Amino acid sequence: MLTLIIGGARSGKSRFAQSLCCSSPRVAYVATARVEDEEMRGRVARHRQDRPPNWITFEEPLAISEIIRQHTLKFDFMIVDCLTLWLGNLCWSMRENSFQALEWRALDEVERLVETARSTRLVVVTNEVGQGIVPESPLGRLFRDLQGWINQAVAGKADLVYQMVAGIPIPIKSQKGGNATPHGSGSYRRFARAMWDHLERFR
Repeated sequence: MLTLIIGGARSGKSRFAQSLCCSSPRVAYVATARVEDEEMRGRVARHRQDRPPNWITFEEPLAISEIIRQHTLKFDFMIVDCLTLWLGNLCWSMRENSFQALEWRALDEVERLVETARSTRLVVVTNEVGQGIVPESPLGRLFRDLQGWINQAVAGKADLVYQMVAGIPIPIKSQKGGNATPHGSGSYRRFARAMWDHLERFR
């Protein structure tokens, strides 16, 4: 079962994700943040304090689907927090590659992530980044676009989708079907290919 929680910064996404799993004794938390300065170290410490002490934490900035695949049978729930930091890590790790290579890598990883939800109860946290200003740099615009496509892809496959607004979870999808996001084998690649061709006209 796949649950997606989407919202802006400090909207209560992580806390709500944890509340969905708190009744289970076997929960894994896949944290994607890189701790590279004191501000981020403080954020991570606060998140750790919010989690029950018996939860197991995996700190993995990139290979999230592999972590889930390796440990899925050991836990009742697995939380990925969050896809936005993961995508930022991927953009940085592939900064010398082409934009198209970054797109394919990101969408491939998301496809593998969605597949793991067939064998576990997976809760994925992500940010809504498309409602602010248009980024100045090409990489910033690609990041925004990629995050939007990734959110659509995961939401299209999710059983449940919640949007967080000021700490309040708003259910926006309660069952599969009736979603315009393309599904099926290779759908993410076809979707990305069409979007890439569209973007190329404006570069």
